[in-house]
Amino acid sequence: MDQEAGVPGGTASNYFANRDDLLRQVGEYVHVRLAPSAQRLAKTMAAPPDKSLVERLLRDLLERLQVDRTGYLALLELRLEATRRPELQAALTKTISDNLEQNVRFHLDAGLPGDRTTVVSLYLAMSGMIVEHLTLPEVLPEDEMKELITALVDRT
Repeated sequence: MDQEAGVPGGTASNYFANRDDLLRQVGEYVHVRLAPSAQRLAKTMAAPPDKSLVERLLRDLLERLQVDRTGYLALLELRLEATRRPELQAALTKTISDNLEQNVRFHLDAGLPGDRTTVVSLYLAMSGMIVEHLTLPEVLPEDEMKELITALVDRT
């Protein structure tokens, strides 16, 4: 594993007990890596808590994931690996569930329109759109993604 990563031998074993530990930690870290900076989020949240702000937040999410496409695709790889590794599945389930609940709390605490079902629906719709766009970008071109986000928010 060290040789493939281009690091001195023994580096990975210094930081990770085994492959499952490495994958678990990657699963925890990737959400931190994909999250908006505190400054960017504060600037965005200065707007009134209406549907246009929800749309802006979703567009910002898409933009961050396009910029760090590799990070998001790594998360998809982890999800697939979790179907074969029960410990990774448990860890990733907890990480993603916690992340979703944080998003629900954020949305509700910010006074944005909608309820928990709204947030979960937006999460599921965006997840599918993002997978489609980042893996097969010609299926949903950039302009269509923007229109879909607007339509999605309008329907919530």
